[in-house]
Amino acid sequence: MDQFTLNLLVVGASFALYIGIAIWARAGSTSEFYAANRGVHPVLNGMATAADWMSAASFISMAGLIAFVGYDNSTYLMGWTGGYVLLALLLAPYLRKFGRFTVPDFIGDRFYSQTARIVAVACLLTMSITYVIGQMSGAGVAFSRFLEVENQTGLLIASIIVFLYAVIGGMKGITYTQVAQYCVLIIAYTIPAIFISLQLTGNFLPQLGLFGTHAESGVPLLTKLDQVLTELGFRTYTEHHTNTLNMVLFTMSLMIGTAGLPHVIIRFFTVPKVSDARASAGWALVFIALLYTVAPAVGAMARLNIITTIYPDGTDATPLAYADQPDWIANWEQTGLLAFEDLNGDGLIQYYNPTDAFAETAAERGWEGNEMVTFNRDILVLANPEIAGLPPFVIALIAAGGLAAALSTAAGLLLAISAAVSHDLIKSVINPSISEKGELMAARVSMAAAIIVATALAWNPPGFAAQVVALAFGLAASSLFPAIMMGIFSKKMNSAGAITGMLVGILSTLLYIFTYLGWFFIPGTNMLPNTADSWMFGIAPASFGTVGAILNFIAAYVVLAMTKPAPQHIQDLVESIRVPRGASGASSH
Repeated sequence: MDQFTLNLLVVGASFALYIGIAIWARAGSTSEFYAANRGVHPVLNGMATAADWMSAASFISMAGLIAFVGYDNSTYLMGWTGGYVLLALLLAPYLRKFGRFTVPDFIGDRFYSQTARIVAVACLLTMSITYVIGQMSGAGVAFSRFLEVENQTGLLIASIIVFLYAVIGGMKGITYTQVAQYCVLIIAYTIPAIFISLQLTGNFLPQLGLFGTHAESGVPLLTKLDQVLTELGFRTYTEHHTNTLNMVLFTMSLMIGTAGLPHVIIRFFTVPKVSDARASAGWALVFIALLYTVAPAVGAMARLNIITTIYPDGTDATPLAYADQPDWIANWEQTGLLAFEDLNGDGLIQYYNPTDAFAETAAERGWEGNEMVTFNRDILVLANPEIAGLPPFVIALIAAGGLAAALSTAAGLLLAISAAVSHDLIKSVINPSISEKGELMAARVSMAAAIIVATALAWNPPGFAAQVVALAFGLAASSLFPAIMMGIFSKKMNSAGAITGMLVGILSTLLYIFTYLGWFFIPGTNMLPNTADSWMFGIAPASFGTVGAILNFIAAYVVLAMTKPAPQHIQDLVESIRVPRGASGASSH
């Protein structure tokens, strides 16, 4: 059986499973559509949460960014994982005890204001639509290679699949679909990593192989990687090279952005009891760790494999001839996501860092520029099995896994968008008398509209999946996270303070992104060059979420100092959700 047919069978079988589960678990009420009728077991909810949270950015893009940057991009691992711990310990149990369906629902009731609810909806939509662009883009990358279609065609296929199972199943269908998707993605991610770790280090566990000995050279794997990188003029893999302030701010932005993600928070509304919310958070951390502890090994080993593919006899020897390039290079060149150009016409592939420091060495070897002119970081994990020469069934598995990761998070985001529009706008503000049947229809229509918008915006994405997602985390960090924290831990915080804080946080972050990444929203509208020299105080746009959150808190407390605190009944409500009394049996408020 050829590789394409095998890919089609494995991916097709996984899609049939997802759609079948959605039909079996079809939501018949708003409670089932928004919160799976609060009947999900903590272990299953933990698995679904892991799939919801480990998006295309985690599965497809993160290891690629780590591979080509090294230690400095461990910020993605630290920020996302630390943020989930923050969410599990500080927010999830209290939000579950409050007993609402959505984050804007909590903010609207806690701050006793429809205006606060509407502002929260606007923040949620801005963040979620930005986030879902990265997921749909990642799905398009996976489809373009493994189903041998154009990137945009793959994007359309992904949109149709998400539409079929998300619109039909709602939270109930999505939950059980995400359980299946987690199983697919974790198997797909770890099996190639195990094979490659055995090849390079003889160690079965990739986590240990990363710090093991490179079998061929007899030196530690990371030492070998540093050696081959420096021999080609690249920076070392294991050292710190970037601005420390940016690293701290970016990590913090990812952390508090994670804790403010609406599509993850609503997962904790699906369990029967508050104690179940804590338990499912713990299980989710276990399931997340299975992938996140493997990702650094995948990045390092893949980068080493790429170099040794191009320089099979060592970096100081003759590089690979174009005529002898392996199948994986030819396959990915067809997608347009990988490209080589013979700049000096010698028929050989030169791959090095064309800096002034390396110019003399390059001239001695007859090299004229880095001839790997395109390497989309999002292809690395997907191409990894082919680079390592693994069996065809492993390549088919990684295809199904990458799509599962992208689609699971996309479905969760689309549900958050749908609930915000149908429940928090239509039901709570525009038409409170709408019937349950009408609200359910509004939820499905708004989800379909969100899919169309997300697909249109992902048609020409502004960067790699993880980079786009990082901006979404910054928006969540600057807007929703401070409001949720103050809503739980500041009894006196009033509606005026919360509204002002959310507006200051998200508008300042959007303004900063518009200023330096104008193309992210409107092509060709850069106001200033997007370089470290032009950034305010050297703060990168993706790191600004932390600053936006600080501005949010400051603005909220300044306004609170000038206005009356929250009414006494609201302060009593906040006190009641923070006190653990009866928590183990609480089922709603």
